[in-house]
Amino acid sequence: MNALVVFAHGKESGPWGSKIRHLAAIAERHGGAVLSPDYSDLPDADARVRRLLALDLPPHAQLLLVGSSMGGYVSTVASPALKPDGLFLMAPAFYMPGCAVQSPTSAALHTCIVSGWQDEVIPVEHSIRFAQASAAELHVLDADHRLNEVLVEVGELFERFFLKVLAPVHFTGPNSTGTQV
Repeated sequence: MNALVVFAHGKESGPWGSKIRHLAAIAERHGGAVLSPDYSDLPDADARVRRLLALDLPPHAQLLLVGSSMGGYVSTVASPALKPDGLFLMAPAFYMPGCAVQSPTSAALHTCIVSGWQDEVIPVEHSIRFAQASAAELHVLDADHRLNEVLVEVGELFERFFLKVLAPVHFTGPNSTGTQV
């Protein structure tokens, strides 16, 4: 598998916070390469989108963008240009004042959102609204914005999503050899 997972952290965190470290370990265990750019010098979400789009990504066959809070907005807004196979979003900062794109859309083949019922920063209704508009997979857990108290569950959801989205394709039709590509 030649999968690349690109993380986008939130406004108040850094490129290697606890959620990213946990999910990166899962991706690496399954053969994925990981990249977690530092956006901490950019308080503006749209400047972060521009930084992500300007990155020289290493060669990859499949791409998964993972974003937390403001990073969820960044990953989603960048998705039309990057054409990821999957978007995994944690408490994404959608429909927030000051963001250039007020109705973001996912250009990924698969999108999964994880939010907390007690999110005090981004109302859970924003994730529900986006999921409904995008026909995205949605998981709402008994947690606050940081999702730290449900990190194990978030990791399980990420692992299942990673394996579903980035699994090798098997050809098993009448004229195939059952090989992976």
